[in-house]
Amino acid sequence: MLKAELVKDKEVLQKVYEIRREVFIEEQNVPEEEEYDEYEEVSYHFVAWDDLEPCGAARWRETKDGVKLERFAVREPYRGKGVGSLLVKTVLEHIASLPETEGKKLYLNAQISAMPLYAKFDFKPEGERFMECDIEHQQMVK
Repeated sequence: MLKAELVKDKEVLQKVYEIRREVFIEEQNVPEEEEYDEYEEVSYHFVAWDDLEPCGAARWRETKDGVKLERFAVREPYRGKGVGSLLVKTVLEHIASLPETEGKKLYLNAQISAMPLYAKFDFKPEGERFMECDIEHQQMVK
């Protein structure tokens, strides 16, 4: 059974980092120094589980521009099975539950291939496409 939740301990956070390493660094050739950044400690991290198997990860953080959703990653065997949607839904519910985020702009920088996922949650493209770590991206705003 699939579920997603806020990460509450360091052991589970390590699983999040392993998923991100597998997807971004190994699969997509993102440099390690670009993947792990100074925002790790100020972000809310999420993990998706298929029973006891960690299969997806995401995070969000507050920025000067609003609330930024980031680092959505789903391990290859779990793609197309609703894990990405579950993560987006769980992250949005968490953000909505906090009074300090009320009325703030929600945005993300989507890889072009992931835009349809975010569009299902009413994120709309804004501005020009751009390259980040040799991958084409589009800012999307809710």
